[in-house]
Amino acid sequence: MASPVRVRRLTEQEGQKLQRIVRRGSTSSVRFRRAMMLLASSGGSPVPVIAQLVQADEDTVRDVIHRFNEVGMACLDPRWAGGRPRLLSIEDEDFVIEAATTRPTVLGKPFTRWSIRKLAEHLRRNIARPVRIGREALRCLLLRRGISFQRTKTWKESPDPDFDAKLDRIEFALTERPDRTFALDEFGPLGVRPIAGSCWAPRSSPDRLPATYRRTHGITYFHGCYSVGDDRLWGVVRRRKGIDHTWAALRSIRAARPDGAPIYVILDNLSAHLNRRIRRWADRNKVELCFTPTYASWANPIEAHFGPLRQFTLANSNHPNHTVQTRALHAYLRWRNENARHPDVLAAQRHERARIRSEKHIRWGGRSLQLAA
Repeated sequence: MASPVRVRRLTEQEGQKLQRIVRRGSTSSVRFRRAMMLLASSGGSPVPVIAQLVQADEDTVRDVIHRFNEVGMACLDPRWAGGRPRLLSIEDEDFVIEAATTRPTVLGKPFTRWSIRKLAEHLRRNIARPVRIGREALRCLLLRRGISFQRTKTWKESPDPDFDAKLDRIEFALTERPDRTFALDEFGPLGVRPIAGSCWAPRSSPDRLPATYRRTHGITYFHGCYSVGDDRLWGVVRRRKGIDHTWAALRSIRAARPDGAPIYVILDNLSAHLNRRIRRWADRNKVELCFTPTYASWANPIEAHFGPLRQFTLANSNHPNHTVQTRALHAYLRWRNENARHPDVLAAQRHERARIRSEKHIRWGGRSLQLAA
């Protein structure tokens, strides 16, 4: 039997970008749904659960995962277009891309960036290898090769010395103990104001929301808990983040498995999660806190489920107060959990995947144990 389909281990930059797309949304619904598929797969969700999460066919989910494993983040923007055969050779195209991604000052030009016109002129006048290409053809070539005009950005790499060890522990909990693994995180801040979104409407007659964006009700936070084993999501809304609310969420997770056996809770490095009292309580109640590495909160499997929560309860809404907003959140959670896959089916799938991994010596992300060592 074939091994289960799953994305490879995400890099820090890939995880942060996918998390940002799922949390903040995207102007492209295709990009948003594909990012949600990849983030959910990275969190340990099987293909059937992901397909139900994004309301897509299972084969579509598998194709997206395979495509990501082949080309990386480029799979978020599929190219579904034909056209006339390319007139430039592959070598010419590679030369154009190399020139476009090289700073003009390195090539002796008195400017810090290319424009389409300047780049086309440079390629045409190049003595070593002249390439005649029009501005529109050049623009299409850059777009096809994934080169776009972007702002220069900074980045942060995780300084966590235990980066791999923490990911390995999360990996173990998701793959070896899914029935006893939970995820905890805060979603917000949630303000009472009109929130733009999208919906079906007659052409040129979109649904409209009032432009009263002044916040007069303060903010709240949704403290969410997710059970990896039975695919359940629940939580409470509070005015702030704090130790007491984190403690209450952890107690609700412990109550979900009242047999007293050890459980695993995946959470980020919020100061309220690192409190000594909470750590002592976790030790006494056999709760292992699996912290995500610094700047790698994308490794938390609950992140993939916050996207639909934002899209279907907050986007395109105009709640009058926090009470109505909270009721809408909990109504969605009830609907979501009622329509989740049956836990017996999920358990059977997990057991089969575990058996296959054991026979083939495959670890999380598709790497063999021998290669990983």
